[in-house]
Amino acid sequence: MAAHIRRRLRKGATTTAVAAAAVAALAASQAPAATLADGSAGSGDPKAAGEDTASGETDGAATGNSPYYTDLPPLVTPDKPGSSSNLPAAGSAEAGIPASVLAAYKQAERTVATTDPSCRLPWQLLAAIGKVESGQARGGRVDANGTASPRILGPALNGQGFALIKDTDGGAYDGDAVHDRAVGPMQFIPSTWASWGQDANGDGRKDPNNIYDAALAAGRYLCANDRDLALAADLDQAVLSYNRSTEYLRTVRSWYSYYQRGTHEIPDGTGTLPSIPSTPTPSPSPGTGSGPSATPSPKPSPDKPGGKPSPGPSKPGGGGSTSPTPKPPTPKPTPPSATFGSLENAGTGPLRATAGQEFDERVSVLARNAVGAPLAKVPVTFTVTGGTGTLFAGGKKTVTVRTGADGTATAPKLQAGEKAGEFTVTAVAGTVRPRTLTYAATVTARQADAIARTDEKALVAAPGEKFADAVTVKATYKDAAVAGVAVTATMVKDRLGVIDNDKGPYFKDADGKPVRTLTTLTTDADGQLRLPEIFADDNEGTYLLRLTTEGGASVVIELTVKAPEETTPEEPAPDATETPAATKP
Repeated sequence: MAAHIRRRLRKGATTTAVAAAAVAALAASQAPAATLADGSAGSGDPKAAGEDTASGETDGAATGNSPYYTDLPPLVTPDKPGSSSNLPAAGSAEAGIPASVLAAYKQAERTVATTDPSCRLPWQLLAAIGKVESGQARGGRVDANGTASPRILGPALNGQGFALIKDTDGGAYDGDAVHDRAVGPMQFIPSTWASWGQDANGDGRKDPNNIYDAALAAGRYLCANDRDLALAADLDQAVLSYNRSTEYLRTVRSWYSYYQRGTHEIPDGTGTLPSIPSTPTPSPSPGTGSGPSATPSPKPSPDKPGGKPSPGPSKPGGGGSTSPTPKPPTPKPTPPSATFGSLENAGTGPLRATAGQEFDERVSVLARNAVGAPLAKVPVTFTVTGGTGTLFAGGKKTVTVRTGADGTATAPKLQAGEKAGEFTVTAVAGTVRPRTLTYAATVTARQADAIARTDEKALVAAPGEKFADAVTVKATYKDAAVAGVAVTATMVKDRLGVIDNDKGPYFKDADGKPVRTLTTLTTDADGQLRLPEIFADDNEGTYLLRLTTEGGASVVIELTVKAPEETTPEEPAPDATETPAATKP
């Protein structure tokens, strides 16, 4: 529940007597609803007793700062953190959690973990709040569907010891058409439930008196404003957003620590009933003077030895200690329908494109709210990171797009750069705790479906010499020249290039050493490639040079190494004009 019951019950006989009296009273009355706290004692935070809330200011608290139970955990706690055994024999019902209630808390934790994993909601926090608000649904008095029976209602928030909140629901949730009341095991006021109500048990209704619905609503409410409940500061803010009281925070924290050390399941309906609160202390009426007549002194607490009044600061005008400095208001949590929950891939496929080409696939994300529904108007920033030269259409590395009505945002088309390799596209949304998605993308080298020599001249060299004629090839794709195609040149023994050759013609590397494979070749703007000089070793024969492009096109070129043929000089032919010598008779 929320605001203050201003007293702490002593454990032992007094607690047992009070609980027994409460059971008897409940059994005797056939009232349709179980009213939790109809008042508060005078100790503790002034806001809880109504001094600062009688005018209707509730700081946006989920419960309207209505009363809560201040019973503390047993002094003996489990001796192993996280254990569900070794709990004290005494007070086991108080230490345990009714089965349906415990199941609802754990279900809420799992559900929120899927829609808002960065919140890191622990079910033990829900259990601590449920203990303080309603004594775990009044000891687990719920039906088979998890609905409290009878209904759980807080006192009328009429400004008499509590906040003044006039009716907001026509009595639909709390049966009160004049003032609002906190409702159900997690004690939501109707106006808060209207924004945060959930249907966690799938019956088609958002019922604040159902422990499953109420636990999930509480979990989403605590996670609002991008809180990370694994952080102490965020957890404290979440609890204070439920009820703006430091004593409330201390009490919830006590139970939270207790449940973190271990608890156990008990049957529904067998839990310890919460304490019966004392009568509320009336708030001063506007315009009345200060002094004892305006603010009665705290009444003795019957459950404490000697009937001494509960400790705490005096109310304004009552003498004694002064009121504490008002705390700055906590921002009102944003309803789950408008709270950013998660960022997901909206079906983006593999991102691959050839250098210089446009990607067929576009990066698309889906934003969801805290209840898993699509969330519109969320700014999503897409950024390209990598050295391939890839950019979004328009030449930008970073663009921001807002999600549409379906919750999706799609980045502009990507234009692949000229350098082959991998890069990433990152999508970021949210400010306090940004959600990030990263997509891997690849730029492949330009491809060709054919490569051929530009001439048919025989390539011949003498042993130990270089080939006089350069080898020039051209790569094409669908008969069009392709620039920037990667080409591999390898000396091979067979036309399929299965076996590399370790003798015969060779290239030279940067240090002048022989190499028979080159992998850093690319075609020029005209799709042509002029190979580096080729040298012959001392082995004569016919050798094969295989050129392969990215994409599988290839050409095999013959290289011949042979010594030049030796030629003998021919005798000159006789001159035809020369007169033949006279013959002798």
